[in-house]
Amino acid sequence: MNLDKRDHRPRVVLVGPMGAGKTTVAGLLAARWGTGVRDTDHDVEAFEGRSISDLFVDEGERYFRDRERQAVAAALREHDGVLALGGGAVLDADTRTALADHVVVYLKVGLSDAVKRVGLGISRPLLLGNVRSRIKALLDERAPIYESVASIVVDTDGRPVEDVADEIVTRIEELS
Repeated sequence: MNLDKRDHRPRVVLVGPMGAGKTTVAGLLAARWGTGVRDTDHDVEAFEGRSISDLFVDEGERYFRDRERQAVAAALREHDGVLALGGGAVLDADTRTALADHVVVYLKVGLSDAVKRVGLGISRPLLLGNVRSRIKALLDERAPIYESVASIVVDTDGRPVEDVADEIVTRIEELS
């Protein structure tokens, strides 16, 4: 992977499940590198003028996933800083294809840490019902997909976000 051929592309793309720390780690990396940060979940909410929860309730998951795919495609074209994708963004085949030419870091999190970080999941539409069992099902379903798109895998369990960011910086430098 030639990082020097980075025209106008994100410096790094963070993927992983809810509770992995994508948004927090993205902010730390952007501050360290003096670059911008972008989160596609926030992009969708800004474009739609409502929360993701409201989109799920009012329009359904399919509508949200379509908006998410569009937001990811736009961010991959336009953003040259740190990019955090929503947890389900990698479910889309076009998104996975688009990620092939990017440095993608999978922030891996185990069930126990994910549950602690997400809490009761009231604002997370995919967690309606038993939060722990829903998170486990999502982790089991999506982990192989995250792995398949990742250039780098970083385990976040039991680690301060600063340590996770430090490891990402070191590992990206090793790719150059």
